[in-house]
Amino acid sequence: MINPNLSKIILFPALASSMINLTTHHAAAQTSEAARQVKQEKMNVLLIMVDDMKPNLGCYGDRNAVSPNIDALAARGTVFRKNYCQVAVSGPTRVSLLTGLRPDNNQVWTMPRPMREIYPDIISMPQYFRSLGYQTAGMGKIFDYRNVDAGNDTLSWSIPFLSEWAYYNKNTERPNGGYMSPETKMRQIKARQEAEALGLKDRPYRQYVNSQASPSTECADVPDDAYMDGALAKLASVTIGKLAVETKQGQPFFLAVGFRKPHLPFVAPKKYWDLYDREKMPLAEFTEKPKNAPNVAFSTYLEILDYSDIPPLYTFSDFNKNSGNIYIDKQKELIHGYYACISYTDALIGEVINALKKNNIDKNTIIILVGDHGWHLGDHGLWAKNTNFEQATRSLMIISDPRIKSSVTDNVTEFIDIFPTLCSMAGLPMAPHIDGVDLTELMKEPSKEVKEVAVSQFSREHEVMGYSLRDTRYRYTVWFSKNYRTTLPYDENLVVGRELYDYYADPLETVNQVDNKKYAEIRKQMHEKLLRHIDEENNLANYHNTKRKIRRIL
Repeated sequence: MINPNLSKIILFPALASSMINLTTHHAAAQTSEAARQVKQEKMNVLLIMVDDMKPNLGCYGDRNAVSPNIDALAARGTVFRKNYCQVAVSGPTRVSLLTGLRPDNNQVWTMPRPMREIYPDIISMPQYFRSLGYQTAGMGKIFDYRNVDAGNDTLSWSIPFLSEWAYYNKNTERPNGGYMSPETKMRQIKARQEAEALGLKDRPYRQYVNSQASPSTECADVPDDAYMDGALAKLASVTIGKLAVETKQGQPFFLAVGFRKPHLPFVAPKKYWDLYDREKMPLAEFTEKPKNAPNVAFSTYLEILDYSDIPPLYTFSDFNKNSGNIYIDKQKELIHGYYACISYTDALIGEVINALKKNNIDKNTIIILVGDHGWHLGDHGLWAKNTNFEQATRSLMIISDPRIKSSVTDNVTEFIDIFPTLCSMAGLPMAPHIDGVDLTELMKEPSKEVKEVAVSQFSREHEVMGYSLRDTRYRYTVWFSKNYRTTLPYDENLVVGRELYDYYADPLETVNQVDNKKYAEIRKQMHEKLLRHIDEENNLANYHNTKRKIRRIL
C-alpha cells in the first residue's frame, strides 16, 4: 500500500520561503534557469544514511565484512577512503552534513539542541533542493529527532516525513524496544513500568530501561522486515516506485533514507549472524591508552554501559583504574553482532538501490551513501563514538553518479563537502554561505587535493572543546578550555592538551608525538593549518552571527 502522503505532493515554489536568502532579481533569474535545467536533466538524488556504520566493508579493504551490495555500489562510484565527520556523535554531525556548515557556525554541538531555534535562517540540503523544484522526501533517521521539530525539520520536505509503521512483516509480532525475543519484550515492559513509577523521563528513563532489560545483542530467526530497518527498506522501495512516475514526467526528487543499524543494540536476523564465525572476529589490536595522551582525549561515557548485559567498566579518564575493556568472549560477541548488522543493512541497501533499477531510473539518480561517524570496537578500550580519534571520526562515504566513472581516493574529505558537491552534480546554483568544497573534480581525478585538512571536534565536561585536524598522514588535536570556539581569535592561554599522531608510522595511535622533538616541524606545520582554519572561521563568523538567534549556549 502506498503511503497516502505521497499523493499529496506539495511543491515548494522557488524563493517562496523567507528562509532562503536568494531574494535579488539576479538570484531569482538564476534559480529559474537552474529549475529549468533540473527539469531537463532529471538527475534525482538518493541519500542513504546509516547510523554508526564505520567503513568496515569489503570495498574499504575489510576482508571480514560480507557487504556485496555496498561493494557493488562502490564499484561504480567514488570511494572516499579518508573521509571524516565533523562531530563523532549523531545529532550534530547530521546537522552539519545536511546544512553544509561546521558545528561552530550552526552551533549544534550536542543533543537536544534544536537547530532552527538557534539559527532560524539555516538552510538544509533537502530544503534547498525543494526550493529549486525538487520533490523531497525523508524516512528513518535523517536528522536526529532531538535537533529538529516534530516533522523531522518540516521545511525540508515537500512530502511530509514518512513512517515505516505500515510496512512491518504481517506474520510476526512487532518488536518491542527494537527486540524480537519474547523474554526481552517482557522484561522491557516491566522495566518501563518501573521507570514510570520512579517518575523518570527522557534520557534517565531510557537509561533505566536499558540497564534493566536491554541486552547489547540479539540473534533472532525472523525475516528482515520483522525489524524496523527491514520495514524501512520496503517503504523506501515503494516510495521510489511512486517518485519514479513523477520523475519520468520531468519532476526530479531528493529522497533521504536513514537506516538505524548497526547502532546499538547489535540486533539483526539470524541469517546475517550465520555469515560469520565468532571465533574469527577481529579483536582490537591496541586496547590501551596511547603513550603521552592527555586524559581529556577520552570520553568518560562508554555507550555500551547502557545495556543490561555489560559489567561495570572504567575508562582511562577514571584515573587508569583498568583498561576499560570487556572480557574476550563478550568482545567477540559484540563485534560479531556489529558485523551481522553491517550485512543486514547491506542487504537492505541493496533492496533500495535495486528499486531504482526496477523502476528504470538508476541511470539518472545520484546515490550518496554515508555512515554518520565511526565507532570504537574496543580500540583504546573504548566502546562508543564520542572522541576525536581515527576510529570515531573516519566515516563511510561513497558517491555514485552514473555520468562519472568509478574511482578511489585517499585525499581527505569531510561531510560538509556533500552539499556543494550535490549542487554541482545537479546543476544547481551553489548554496550560499556553506563551508564545504565541491568534490566533483576529485571524483574525476582522485589524486587531486581539494583541501589540506579535515576538521572534527568534540566537547568534554568543564567547558572543553577539542579540534582535530587530519591530513593524509597526521592528526593534530588541540583541546581548549572556557568554551573556546574557532569563531573567536586563537588564544594559547586556553590550551589544555595537544595530540599528534603519525598514521604511517603508528596507524593504531599508540604514541602521542606532540612533544617529540623529531616531530617538531610537523607539529609546527599542523599548528599553522589550525591557525589558518581559525582565521577562515573568524571571517565566516560575522555573517553567521547576524543570522543566529541564540549564540554560544552550551
